[in-house]
Amino acid sequence: MIEFVCSGCGKKFLVGDQHAGRKAKCKGCGADITVPGKTSQQDAEPELEVIDPLPLIRPAIPQPTTIRHIQTSHQPAVAVIERPTQSASAPTPKPKLPVRTRRLMAESVQMAKAFANFPLIQVKPVAGDPPEIYDIEYHINGLGPGKGNNPAPRSNHKVRIELTSEYPRQSPKCKMLTPSFHPNIDPATICVGDHWTAGERLVDLVIRIGEMITYQAYNIKSPLDGQAAMWADLHPDQLPIDNRDLRPPDLE
Repeated sequence: MIEFVCSGCGKKFLVGDQHAGRKAKCKGCGADITVPGKTSQQDAEPELEVIDPLPLIRPAIPQPTTIRHIQTSHQPAVAVIERPTQSASAPTPKPKLPVRTRRLMAESVQMAKAFANFPLIQVKPVAGDPPEIYDIEYHINGLGPGKGNNPAPRSNHKVRIELTSEYPRQSPKCKMLTPSFHPNIDPATICVGDHWTAGERLVDLVIRIGEMITYQAYNIKSPLDGQAAMWADLHPDQLPIDNRDLRPPDLE
């Protein structure tokens, strides 16, 4: 093989030995070029017409090669080594999303799917992309503050769940947006931390809060609301307030 450069633009070429002494034009700059290594047969060979002889001349770039055969009107078919241009490169992989972001995205899909057609619990993302704050509306029977030390029935309850920057290592911040009467709920928080694990799904937490509102779940030993704990201790025969299953039928 003969390797040489164009004297006009410096482009590198690689051709077979049989093309020594041939003349052509450089596709890079249009300059007349002659393949070095002139042989005694040059005088007998006709000068190549400028019809685009450069399919026989390829840039000498160290890349994987492909061999193909070409035919011109002036000479027999010859094998030419083709090399891909340097512009061909593998696509740059997309950066991997942080673990917390991927968790929030997956839970957003789970929440929407689980409660899409469930009349007892409705979920509304209110902030973040993917969502980090949800408002949950429960259409279930629970209790709210009443007159004196007695609670009053309540069938509509709203909860806000905030997924902090430490989530899921730390439990979400949960609080009631409507009045509630429950041993483990006060105006500032819903006590879910004692039961939280980083592997718990957000859909399961939403259901567990509903079970607390209906008194399917409560703890009077370490209450946030002492009055509600005393009432629950004195009226176990009235509990739970609502015994319906709060898990959507299609939830896995």
